[in-house]
Amino acid sequence: MDLGSRVDTLMDGLTADLERLTAIPSVAFPGFPAEPVRQAHDLLVDLPHGAGVERLDLPHGAGVERLDLPDTAPVVVAEVPPPTPDAPTVLLYGHYDVQPPGDESLWLSPPFEPTPVAGGLRARGIADDKPNLIVHLGVLRAYEGRPPTGLRIVLEGQEEYGSAFDDYPPTDPDRFACDAMVIADMGNLRPGSPTLTTGLRGAAELVVEVRILDEPRHSGEFGGAAPDALLALLKVLSTLHDVHGDVAVEGLRREEWSGTTYTQEELRTLAGVRDGMPLIGSGSLGERLWGGPAVTVIGIDAPSVDQAASAVVPYARAKLNLRFHPQQDPDAALVTHLEALRPFGIPLTVTPGDTGPGFEPATGGPAYRAALTALREGWGTEPSYVASGGSIPLVNGLAKAVPGAEILLFGAQDSMCNLHAPNERVLFSELRSAVIAEAAFLREFAAAHRDGSAA
Repeated sequence: MDLGSRVDTLMDGLTADLERLTAIPSVAFPGFPAEPVRQAHDLLVDLPHGAGVERLDLPHGAGVERLDLPDTAPVVVAEVPPPTPDAPTVLLYGHYDVQPPGDESLWLSPPFEPTPVAGGLRARGIADDKPNLIVHLGVLRAYEGRPPTGLRIVLEGQEEYGSAFDDYPPTDPDRFACDAMVIADMGNLRPGSPTLTTGLRGAAELVVEVRILDEPRHSGEFGGAAPDALLALLKVLSTLHDVHGDVAVEGLRREEWSGTTYTQEELRTLAGVRDGMPLIGSGSLGERLWGGPAVTVIGIDAPSVDQAASAVVPYARAKLNLRFHPQQDPDAALVTHLEALRPFGIPLTVTPGDTGPGFEPATGGPAYRAALTALREGWGTEPSYVASGGSIPLVNGLAKAVPGAEILLFGAQDSMCNLHAPNERVLFSELRSAVIAEAAFLREFAAAHRDGSAA
């Protein structure tokens, strides 16, 4: 039986397991109950056993264990030893926590009740990232627990919010030792188009603050001479972009993008841009989305319109989110830009926040070549590559822990799946193809080691 036929026999069971897992509201954000996160963990500890992976306390066998870190949801770590001493080992990653559902009135069905849609299912987390956990399970079942490579399976429980696990791998490198990694927290640019992600933009946040007066003052009596904090802040924010909407902060890297990207129509639909509204920036969409920086004002504190008084504003602040080129070191370019400004002669207070570096994996090695062959087999068409404006902080930690391992980013999601948005969905066709592709990757990568082409 060929690999595709074998996976077809597994699909009903895999789909049922995906529904079970997605029905658990495993949101690991503060303010949400911890019990569903533990339930999802426990289910994932049990599921691999039926695929030939036994408990760690059995000697000389594969195993599943729990990794506990401070203030962090438990991490599932499973291991399948390589079939021969010279076979490679592959690390498979995914996360079982999900984003909060948000405004449930915007959902067409309850967010934690998996509901059929055309060709798939709708629910929170059913694309990000629970189907990729089921992909790993499907690969184990396809090989009846005896894959052609060794496996280290790492299933995280607090990726969406962030946790101590992001920085943990370099402190315990032996636990993550491998020859290649499949980071299954990504997917295809569009359904049916196999895609490798070859770049992740970095991310940083900061707060810029203007505090001038002790309290509001009558705008008729003092406006025009008394300094206005909100006017000063708006003048600062206006310096961040040029007339085209491109970022105008010196020192932020921007390069042309040569890979696949969205059409303008696709981007307008995905972003929900209203008819008649322009896109901002110049250059290709890939350059704007992935090859260069983006600065977004994600929050602002100022008097509300509904409660506004006729007064000069004494205080205002804004929170900025910066996305930067995958190969740019997290630096102080935006902070330097803001601190140099003196709107109307007024000094600013700039407070840097969290920063996460970008990532750009090496391509062209044996794992990358094996992945191209495997994606072609899984989807039946030529693969392409994209980057991502989102970041996965753990990837950098894994790269530091195992610097010699090739890192591949692909999975069962697609860009049309509404991840982090209402009515998130996954397609059965993408799930099936991802299982075939990951299983084929293990076969091809093992073969490359046997015939010496991985040297």
